[in-house]
Amino acid sequence: MKIADNKLGLLSLTMLVIGGIIGSGIFSLPQNMAEGAGAGAILIAWIITFVGMLSLTRAFQYLSLRLNHIKDGLYGYVREGFGDYIGFNAAWGYWLSALMSCGSYLVILFSALGSFSLFSFFGEGTTFLAFIGGLITLWLLHALILQGIYSAAILNSLVTIAKVIPIGLFIICIMLTFHIDTFSADFWGSPQLGSILKQVKSTMLYTVWVYLGIESATVYASRARYPIDVSRATFLGFFLTTILLMCVSILSLGIVPQSVLATMKNPSMALVMEHAVGHWGAVFINIGLIISVSGALLSWLMLAAEMLYLASKGKDHTLPCYFGILNSVGTPTKALWLTSLFITGLLLLAYLNESGYNTLIKLSTSMILIPYLLSAIYMLKLALISKNTLAIMIGTIATIYGIWLIYAGGLKYLLLSMILYSVGFGFYSKARKQRDLPLFNHRAEKIYAIAIILLGIIALGYFFNTLIH
Repeated sequence: MKIADNKLGLLSLTMLVIGGIIGSGIFSLPQNMAEGAGAGAILIAWIITFVGMLSLTRAFQYLSLRLNHIKDGLYGYVREGFGDYIGFNAAWGYWLSALMSCGSYLVILFSALGSFSLFSFFGEGTTFLAFIGGLITLWLLHALILQGIYSAAILNSLVTIAKVIPIGLFIICIMLTFHIDTFSADFWGSPQLGSILKQVKSTMLYTVWVYLGIESATVYASRARYPIDVSRATFLGFFLTTILLMCVSILSLGIVPQSVLATMKNPSMALVMEHAVGHWGAVFINIGLIISVSGALLSWLMLAAEMLYLASKGKDHTLPCYFGILNSVGTPTKALWLTSLFITGLLLLAYLNESGYNTLIKLSTSMILIPYLLSAIYMLKLALISKNTLAIMIGTIATIYGIWLIYAGGLKYLLLSMILYSVGFGFYSKARKQRDLPLFNHRAEKIYAIAIILLGIIALGYFFNTLIH
């Protein structure tokens, strides 16, 4: 956990990956998965997710090793492969996804607090007092990160260790009280859930959501002590979190029937624990959730500011250079301020519209799917050039999985993400003027921009029409 010479070692990088992945998602995973699928479909979904996410993990490893001169993580890989404009959109989409992750964490944090009678006034995390509490929490973490990224990374490592403990205890308790009859009842789901394909598809955004952060180590590549640690931390983080995620999701179906689990209030993991061991179990898990979400919020606030900084620093920036400035302790202050202000606005919108946890996580996941897909495609492109058979196979699986995820996410969230991608064009235009460069490097970039803006306009028309009808 020690950080020497202001550089992140393997343990700190691994903890950043685990800390980014293990947040609120795992605590709501039992209900999220059971909501639209039976046990059999959930098992199939996890097999698909494991193969797909493993291929994406390997893609990030491959890119970090093959392009170890690029220190800008996912943004740098996409930009190297597809040019400035597409690279900018990867950074912009990732940043917005991180903002929404932070917003969802704040909502569920105060929802968990609201489960205690003493704090029932927080409700589902969207009450006025929850909104005020979210603002206070956000800006306290903002102040902490201003003291230095490396100090915040040490704290993240400690919190990550603390939040894995209740998850581990949950798995042990559920294994000891698991009932095979409960698990196997209506194994392939009720007729109301639809076909197996439909059931599997309904779980996809949730399985991706709980893996968001798998690329965290690559984002901090410029701060790593050794380049190889970026690849190692990515794989270690994936392996450890996969065990936890699959156990929590699958074993819960042996405690509570799928039909009951599907209607549970989140965080459903607490209620499953209550079924298994009594009320103390729910209290214990809710405390674990509060610790976990606080740590994940810290991780994603750091990641959001870091991504904005990476795309804004140096003479080759694709976002306005104003955000590419570090303070004396290595914190990207301007990027952090913009990030915190946007999250504040997001919390206000969540309060005014009573937007819950599930809405925010679906939008957050949708925003990051395109950067993930572009990374997979570039890995495949490099593998084809080098004629590496294994890499071609991994790149092909990762690419197919990325396309499948966008399909599974549905048209609604894809269109909504286009609106948000369109908004970024003004920031990109400003950066091009600062560098005294033409708006686009080639015709293809112009076509991409027109397509994104047109889709954004279509999406605005669609949602406006939906509202008035």
